[in-house]
Amino acid sequence: MIGSLTRPTRLLLGVAVLAAVANAVAVAATTDIADTSRLGVSLREAAARRDTMTAAEKRKLDMREQAVKASEARLAGQVRQQQEQQAAAAKMAQGSAGPAVPYDNLARIYQTMKPNRAGPIFEKLDLEVQREVATRMRERATAQIMANMSPNGAVALSMALAGRRVVAAPAAKGTAKAAPSAR
Repeated sequence: MIGSLTRPTRLLLGVAVLAAVANAVAVAATTDIADTSRLGVSLREAAARRDTMTAAEKRKLDMREQAVKASEARLAGQVRQQQEQQAAAAKMAQGSAGPAVPYDNLARIYQTMKPNRAGPIFEKLDLEVQREVATRMRERATAQIMANMSPNGAVALSMALAGRRVVAAPAAKGTAKAAPSAR
Protein backbone atom coordinates (compact mmCIF):
# COMPACT_ATOMS: atom_id res chain seq x y z
CA MET A 1 0.00 0.00 0.00
CA ILE A 2 2.80 2.34 0.71
CA GLY A 3 4.35 1.51 -2.62
CA SER A 4 1.18 2.39 -4.46
CA LEU A 5 1.14 5.85 -2.94
CA THR A 6 4.64 6.69 -4.01
CA ARG A 7 4.16 5.67 -7.63
CA PRO A 8 2.34 8.07 -9.87
CA THR A 9 -0.83 6.86 -11.39
CA ARG A 10 -1.94 7.44 -14.92
CA LEU A 11 -4.58 9.82 -13.78
CA LEU A 12 -2.04 11.91 -11.91
CA LEU A 13 0.28 11.92 -14.91
CA GLY A 14 -2.59 12.95 -17.17
CA VAL A 15 -3.49 15.86 -14.91
CA ALA A 16 0.16 16.98 -14.83
CA VAL A 17 0.44 16.91 -18.62
CA LEU A 18 -2.86 18.76 -18.94
CA ALA A 19 -1.62 21.46 -16.50
CA ALA A 20 1.63 21.87 -18.44
CA VAL A 21 -0.23 22.30 -21.72
CA ALA A 22 -2.60 24.79 -20.12
CA ASN A 23 0.34 26.82 -18.78
CA ALA A 24 1.99 26.84 -22.20
CA VAL A 25 -1.22 28.00 -23.85
CA ALA A 26 -1.63 30.71 -21.20
CA VAL A 27 1.92 31.96 -21.70
CA ALA A 28 1.49 32.03 -25.47
CA ALA A 29 -1.83 33.82 -25.14
CA THR A 30 -0.49 36.52 -22.76
CA THR A 31 2.13 37.76 -25.23
CA ASP A 32 -0.57 38.48 -27.80
CA ILE A 33 -3.04 39.83 -25.25
CA ALA A 34 -0.41 41.86 -23.34
CA ASP A 35 -0.48 44.54 -26.05
CA THR A 36 -4.17 45.18 -25.49
CA SER A 37 -4.42 44.48 -21.79
CA ARG A 38 -4.41 47.22 -19.17
CA LEU A 39 -0.93 46.24 -18.07
CA GLY A 40 0.43 46.45 -21.63
CA VAL A 41 -1.21 49.83 -22.22
CA SER A 42 0.10 51.09 -18.88
CA LEU A 43 3.63 49.97 -19.74
CA ARG A 44 3.51 51.67 -23.15
CA GLU A 45 2.23 54.91 -21.60
CA ALA A 46 4.95 54.83 -18.95
CA ALA A 47 7.61 54.30 -21.63
CA ALA A 48 6.17 57.16 -23.69
CA ARG A 49 6.19 59.49 -20.64
CA ARG A 50 9.78 58.50 -19.90
CA ASP A 51 10.80 59.20 -23.50
CA THR A 52 9.02 62.59 -23.43
CA MET A 53 10.71 63.56 -20.17
CA THR A 54 14.09 62.46 -21.52
CA ALA A 55 13.60 64.55 -24.67
CA ALA A 56 12.56 67.57 -22.57
CA GLU A 57 15.64 67.22 -20.36
CA LYS A 58 17.84 66.96 -23.45
CA ARG A 59 16.31 70.16 -24.86
CA LYS A 60 16.91 71.93 -21.54
CA LEU A 61 20.54 70.83 -21.54
CA ASP A 62 20.98 71.96 -25.15
CA MET A 63 19.49 75.37 -24.33
CA ARG A 64 21.77 75.74 -21.31
CA GLU A 65 24.77 74.81 -23.42
CA GLN A 66 23.82 77.42 -26.02
CA ALA A 67 23.34 80.04 -23.30
CA VAL A 68 26.77 79.25 -21.86
CA LYS A 69 28.39 79.51 -25.30
CA ALA A 70 26.66 82.85 -25.95
CA SER A 71 27.78 84.15 -22.55
CA GLU A 72 31.34 83.08 -23.23
CA ALA A 73 31.30 84.84 -26.60
CA ARG A 74 29.84 88.00 -25.05
CA LEU A 75 32.43 88.00 -22.27
CA ALA A 76 35.23 87.44 -24.78
CA GLY A 77 33.95 90.43 -26.77
CA GLN A 78 33.80 92.59 -23.66
CA VAL A 79 37.33 91.58 -22.69
CA ARG A 80 38.55 92.36 -26.22
CA GLN A 81 36.78 95.74 -26.13
CA GLN A 82 38.28 96.61 -22.74
CA GLN A 83 41.73 95.66 -24.00
CA GLU A 84 41.25 97.88 -27.05
CA GLN A 85 40.10 100.75 -24.84
CA GLN A 86 43.09 100.30 -22.56
CA ALA A 87 45.41 100.22 -25.55
CA ALA A 88 43.81 103.38 -26.95
CA ALA A 89 44.08 105.08 -23.55
CA ALA A 90 47.74 104.11 -23.35
CA LYS A 91 48.37 105.55 -26.83
CA MET A 92 46.59 108.78 -25.92
CA ALA A 93 48.62 109.01 -22.73
CA GLN A 94 51.79 108.68 -24.81
CA GLY A 95 50.49 111.28 -27.24
CA SER A 96 50.81 109.10 -30.33
CA ALA A 97 47.10 109.08 -31.14
CA GLY A 98 45.23 112.23 -32.15
CA PRO A 99 42.45 113.15 -29.74
CA ALA A 100 39.20 112.77 -31.67
CA VAL A 101 36.84 113.55 -28.80
CA PRO A 102 37.88 117.21 -28.37
CA TYR A 103 37.18 117.81 -32.07
CA ASP A 104 33.72 116.28 -31.65
CA ASN A 105 33.07 118.52 -28.67
CA LEU A 106 34.30 121.59 -30.54
CA ALA A 107 32.11 120.73 -33.53
CA ARG A 108 29.08 120.52 -31.25
CA ILE A 109 29.96 123.84 -29.62
CA TYR A 110 30.46 125.72 -32.91
CA GLN A 111 27.25 124.25 -34.35
CA THR A 112 25.24 125.64 -31.45
CA MET A 113 26.80 129.11 -31.68
CA LYS A 114 25.30 131.78 -33.87
CA PRO A 115 27.21 131.83 -37.18
CA ASN A 116 27.97 135.58 -37.08
CA ARG A 117 29.70 135.09 -33.69
CA ALA A 118 31.34 131.74 -34.52
CA GLY A 119 32.85 132.80 -37.88
CA PRO A 120 35.49 135.26 -36.60
CA ILE A 121 36.43 132.98 -33.71
CA PHE A 122 36.61 129.92 -35.94
CA GLU A 123 38.87 131.75 -38.37
CA LYS A 124 41.48 132.39 -35.65
CA LEU A 125 41.89 128.65 -34.99
CA ASP A 126 44.77 126.69 -36.47
CA LEU A 127 43.93 125.52 -40.01
CA GLU A 128 44.27 121.83 -39.06
CA VAL A 129 41.88 122.31 -36.12
CA GLN A 130 39.45 124.16 -38.41
CA ARG A 131 39.52 121.26 -40.87
CA GLU A 132 39.02 118.57 -38.18
CA VAL A 133 36.14 120.47 -36.55
CA ALA A 134 34.49 121.34 -39.88
CA THR A 135 34.51 117.71 -41.03
CA ARG A 136 32.61 116.76 -37.86
CA MET A 137 30.00 119.50 -38.23
CA ARG A 138 26.83 119.43 -40.30
CA GLU A 139 27.34 120.92 -43.75
CA ARG A 140 24.75 123.65 -43.21
CA ALA A 141 26.43 124.84 -39.98
CA THR A 142 29.85 124.79 -41.64
CA ALA A 143 28.54 126.82 -44.57
CA GLN A 144 26.98 129.44 -42.29
CA ILE A 145 30.20 129.79 -40.29
CA MET A 146 32.29 130.04 -43.48
CA ALA A 147 29.95 132.78 -44.75
CA ASN A 148 30.86 134.82 -41.67
CA MET A 149 34.62 134.32 -42.10
CA SER A 150 36.89 136.56 -44.14
CA PRO A 151 37.27 135.52 -47.79
CA ASN A 152 40.90 134.44 -47.27
CA GLY A 153 39.97 132.38 -44.20
CA ALA A 154 37.08 130.72 -46.05
CA VAL A 155 39.34 129.92 -49.02
CA ALA A 156 42.00 128.43 -46.77
CA LEU A 157 39.42 126.25 -44.99
CA SER A 158 37.87 125.21 -48.30
CA MET A 159 41.25 124.13 -49.64
CA ALA A 160 41.99 122.21 -46.44
CA LEU A 161 38.61 120.46 -46.63
CA ALA A 162 39.33 119.58 -50.27
CA GLY A 163 42.60 118.01 -49.18
CA ARG A 164 44.68 120.50 -51.07
CA ARG A 165 47.61 122.45 -49.81
CA VAL A 166 46.90 126.12 -49.25
CA VAL A 167 49.15 128.30 -51.35
CA ALA A 168 49.50 131.77 -49.89
CA ALA A 169 49.47 134.43 -52.60
CA PRO A 170 51.82 137.38 -52.15
CA ALA A 171 49.98 140.04 -50.18
CA ALA A 172 51.09 143.01 -52.33
CA LYS A 173 50.05 141.49 -55.64
CA GLY A 174 46.80 140.05 -54.27
CA THR A 175 45.67 143.33 -52.68
CA ALA A 176 46.78 145.48 -55.63
CA LYS A 177 44.80 143.38 -58.10
CA ALA A 178 41.79 143.09 -55.80
CA ALA A 179 41.57 146.84 -55.17
CA PRO A 180 41.08 147.98 -58.80
CA SER A 181 38.46 145.30 -59.53
CA ALA A 182 36.51 146.18 -56.40
CA ARG A 183 36.06 149.79 -57.62
